[in-house]
Amino acid sequence: MTCERTTVLLMAYGTPGWRDAILPYYTDIRRGRPPTPEQLADLAGRYEAIGGLSPLAERTEAQRRRLQAALDGRAPGRFDVVLGLKHADPKIEAAVGAVTTDRIVGLVLAPHYSAFSIGQYHQRAGAAAAARGISFVGIDSWHLEPAYLEFLAAEVRIRLAVLPATTRVLFTAHSLPERILATGDPYPDQLLATAAAVAERAGLTEPGRWGLAWQSAGRTPEPWIGPDILTVIDDLAVGQPAVGQPAVGQPAVGRPAVGQPAVGGVLVCACGFVADHLEVLYDLDIEASRRAAARGLAFARTACVNDDPTVFAALADRVISVA
Repeated sequence: MTCERTTVLLMAYGTPGWRDAILPYYTDIRRGRPPTPEQLADLAGRYEAIGGLSPLAERTEAQRRRLQAALDGRAPGRFDVVLGLKHADPKIEAAVGAVTTDRIVGLVLAPHYSAFSIGQYHQRAGAAAAARGISFVGIDSWHLEPAYLEFLAAEVRIRLAVLPATTRVLFTAHSLPERILATGDPYPDQLLATAAAVAERAGLTEPGRWGLAWQSAGRTPEPWIGPDILTVIDDLAVGQPAVGQPAVGQPAVGRPAVGQPAVGGVLVCACGFVADHLEVLYDLDIEASRRAAARGLAFARTACVNDDPTVFAALADRVISVA
């Protein structure tokens, strides 16, 4: 090993790279329990609907290259950026096993911390590093990173310019099991903080103009955090108040205030996701878009960060600050 360089372990969820990999991928998500034929067919059908497979693998590799380039520009020769994935190869443990430095900085391609998500990434990476005597430090969250907030705010402004004036903005993220709320997990509060900061930057000052919704809940018997984005779209269409945590200083998005016109459109800012993948390209661009169209609402979505150079320059600065 050598001390001259630091490895940056860039972690992400992962995705199957070919059709035959869908079954082992889904089995890994289910902690070794193979899906039923119906469950497998449903997931395969979703991939078919977006073109056969998710572009997430390509997007994640592009993000790795972008972070490497940003670090090389700031600290030439000091950092090696490698990928470690949760449910696909290279797995987190395998990536750590191939490290040739004695220090790892872990960065997850998700802005908001939850012990259920980012905490698990860091736990796996930290344990694998400790087994090899390698130092590990993780970046827990970057939900208020100014470059990330401004990227989203600019997208909101651009999309709203061509939507009805009565459009509501919904900030979404992947739902998690409701049991995290009893532990004081910071995930919902961090999402709310991101939404409020983006709304302020985008000039969404009218009461009820924006709010939170959740999406892509797991198909398990236990309850997941809501309201779901599809439920909120239905409520907006009929003028019913959305049920859920309202934004700071704002009522929940739903029934217009007295004197306000009916809702004419929905703009989704999927602030919990930083790359195009199944939960964005299917759950929003197909499923939510169809629901909005069926309810007579205009629909649009802000772009994902993907490998935006300004955002990844800011993330490179964060890496350097803890390395």
